[in-house]
Amino acid sequence: MSNLESHFNTESLELLDVEAIQKILGRSRASIYRYANTASDALNPPFDPQRLNPEWRTSADEPLRFHPNEVARFARDVLGVAQVTIKVSESPQTATLVTLQAILAELQHIRELLEKKSQ
Repeated sequence: MSNLESHFNTESLELLDVEAIQKILGRSRASIYRYANTASDALNPPFDPQRLNPEWRTSADEPLRFHPNEVARFARDVLGVAQVTIKVSESPQTATLVTLQAILAELQHIRELLEKKSQ
């Protein structure tokens, strides 16, 4: 299994930075920047099927980040990597997610109580 395939079989689909793409594709940092769809006159240039299109940015100071599906598309369609596999899996529960779920349950309970009280 190639480095590209093994990366896309990971458990999460977080946005990738230039360094991660460099390792996945086995290309230099400079070549990743050459592949990237960027323009000095536009913060978010239109989609270009021959380039590696970054996610939407609100500021020029934000680093370039790429969705794994876009990296896979670019590798397959432009670089000619024969087999690209992406496996989407549910991410593991984090402490933040557990806390947010508890807050949501509490808010739903409060709403039920308020609705019963208003009837």
